[in-house]
Amino acid sequence: MDDLYLRFDNVFFEKTRLSILTLLYREGRLSFNALKEALGATDGAAYTHLEKLKLAGYVTRDKELIDGNVSSQYELTELGKKVFREYIGFLEGMVREHTEGAER
Repeated sequence: MDDLYLRFDNVFFEKTRLSILTLLYREGRLSFNALKEALGATDGAAYTHLEKLKLAGYVTRDKELIDGNVSSQYELTELGKKVFREYIGFLEGMVREHTEGAER
């Protein structure tokens, strides 16, 4: 279990940020408002978590003009996708080990 905390940094391995990464991995690209709404977060909280992920190199932000309004769009970087896939692999391995251990 300690390996989990050694493999993933504290920017990645935090509940809200992990939720953001999960949403972006599943959806591909989401607006700030869509992420904020899905998380049930305030503007400030969502922005702070997204900025930490951006500074760590896990997400990118682009601004788009949609219906005359500027919209911030977020998506995973290649690093973000790689680390998220590693995390999923780690979880799958734990489930596999647990399932094999339970069958014995």
